[in-house]
Amino acid sequence: MPGPTEPRTVAAQLRDALPQLPRAEQRVARALLANYPTAGLEPLTTVATLAQSSPATVLRLAYRLGFQGYPELQQVLKRETQQRYSSPLTQYDEPVGEDGEANDDAGVLGRSRRVLLEATAMTFDQLPEGELVKAAELLADSARRVSAAGGRFSTILAHYLIAHLHQLRPNATYISGSTADHAVHLLDMGRRDVLVLFDYRRYQRESIAFARAAAARNVKIILFTDPWLSPAAAVADVVLPGQVRSPSPFDSLTPAVALIETLIAAVVEQLGETGRARVAKYDQMADDVLRAEDTGPQPV
Repeated sequence: MPGPTEPRTVAAQLRDALPQLPRAEQRVARALLANYPTAGLEPLTTVATLAQSSPATVLRLAYRLGFQGYPELQQVLKRETQQRYSSPLTQYDEPVGEDGEANDDAGVLGRSRRVLLEATAMTFDQLPEGELVKAAELLADSARRVSAAGGRFSTILAHYLIAHLHQLRPNATYISGSTADHAVHLLDMGRRDVLVLFDYRRYQRESIAFARAAAARNVKIILFTDPWLSPAAAVADVVLPGQVRSPSPFDSLTPAVALIETLIAAVVEQLGETGRARVAKYDQMADDVLRAEDTGPQPV
């Protein structure tokens, strides 16, 4: 079976290239990422002004990324924008096959196997290993408090991550998606906190606002998002993008779950014997609680 060939987003290319860019081009890249993708849809001179640079520098960056010029970069960004805000309703009429064919003769089982495996493989192929390592280091630091929050569907990913972290380290908290809950946690958040945020296309205003407010308090932010990047990426310290291709009109969280489990594996390695000892203590505590329930007061 041929591997996935879907091109990387401009945002992913910018983030990868950023450390090696000349200083002037770094300013352009940061300006494009800060208001992605809308900044790149502005005229060349506007982007140059935003980046406090020159139109020639913007052009050099476009060429460095492999485009024939700024207009080609804009065309790619326009296509990305359409995908970024695609809803389940619009996806009802889109073919799910990589080659543009629905491949219904394979049936839903065969189609799901192909699409989900390809999406997960593409997620790993395009994931910068350095980002995963940085995320694991932050989560393994027991001196930091960790919180996780998500959106309407992705909140289950936040639950899943925290359920694992509870067994591996102290001070791991799930935060609901409500603005009130965000505000309560922000009261006590600071530079020793890590916020893991899950935000996928049709991005939630509450999640983006939460990320910006947390960043203003020097909170470290790990963002799980899609290839088109939530606007929260502009303030995130670590960005872990995952494909969302699905055999149905609804975006898949399967690659995101695979990313979480990979991150947990990296945290386990970082913690070493400390993590193992806590898991053993957790298991013992669970057994003690069960025995207490079994031998509790009997009804009279």
